[in-house]
Amino acid sequence: MDNTDDAFSFELKVCPTCDARFMGNQHYWKTGAEGCPHDLAGLVCNDNGGDECINPWKGSTSGMTWEKRMREVEEKLNDFDI
Repeated sequence: MDNTDDAFSFELKVCPTCDARFMGNQHYWKTGAEGCPHDLAGLVCNDNGGDECINPWKGSTSGMTWEKRMREVEEKLNDFDI
């Protein structure tokens, strides 16, 4: 096994910026819930990650963003004619 392959690493890495956790390439929120690193990038890392960010998908726009969430909320509110 190649020790440099993070996909098979069981080392827990904690981001010093947002406290998110990565075990291998799997992202876990601070709460321990399994997460999508692309969502983390769009919601946190891309705007607030800084140089210390450990998310390998920082810069990804394929996950959730605050703009996408706002559109979803607006669509739901439109369903209720609010």
